[in-house]
Amino acid sequence: MEKRKGARSTKDIPKDILDQLNRGEIETENLTEWLAVDQKILLENLLKQNNRLDYLKEILEQVNGLRKQTVNTINEAIGTEILNLVLKNKDDGFLAVISTHSSDLVRCWATYTIGKDPDITIGEKLERIKVFAADQHFGVREICWMAVRPDISTHLHEALSILSTWTNSQDENVRRFSSESTRPRGVWCAHIDALKQNPELGLVILEHMKSDSSKYVQDSVGNWLNDASKSQPDFVRNLCEKWLEESPTKETAYIVKRALRTIEK
Repeated sequence: MEKRKGARSTKDIPKDILDQLNRGEIETENLTEWLAVDQKILLENLLKQNNRLDYLKEILEQVNGLRKQTVNTINEAIGTEILNLVLKNKDDGFLAVISTHSSDLVRCWATYTIGKDPDITIGEKLERIKVFAADQHFGVREICWMAVRPDISTHLHEALSILSTWTNSQDENVRRFSSESTRPRGVWCAHIDALKQNPELGLVILEHMKSDSSKYVQDSVGNWLNDASKSQPDFVRNLCEKWLEESPTKETAYIVKRALRTIEK
């Protein structure tokens, strides 16, 4: 079957497609569709389909109580409250349902049931989030690192040690997670002050990917160093010079160009 093309604007999304998205029957194809899904409707449909409609009121109370409702804050609120209800009701079976659901947004909720779980270690969280890091959908891959980033920041040295082994993965998405989740500044997330002040801590990850074959990974590594350049420009400048000498490849040159874009503005 030919791959469906996503609409370029919300008004251009066919009603039948939007209905299928809100029922969780298909994945979003692009950011426009991702932003157009009504997560409250999707949640109600999910709970109806799985005989858990009694969860709806408590989850919606958390969503409606948000000071600012965005796709990301709603996503986090739903995932967090699903976790609370699952723990309270010993309903682990529901976690399995949402973790493998056909809807990418439902799988996004599942990532927060990992990230917000107070009873598992950073090592266990990273092991469980890995399948989402390798997800076929861009939205799931972005949300999953945000779901565990607070724990990565809190347990930084252990997390960096674990993630350094991910840089050898055959899956470019897994490799990219190791750098994207640890960016000193990042996007739509709290900064990691230890890496802003001491970016050399991230070399256990970055050194393995200074000439990565994947542009997806190259962009992330370049962005990581660009983040670092805003607080430690000399470190980034010196590292880039070193990399260009050690690794005279087009991949490294591309990463270095991205890394220095703020310094050389």
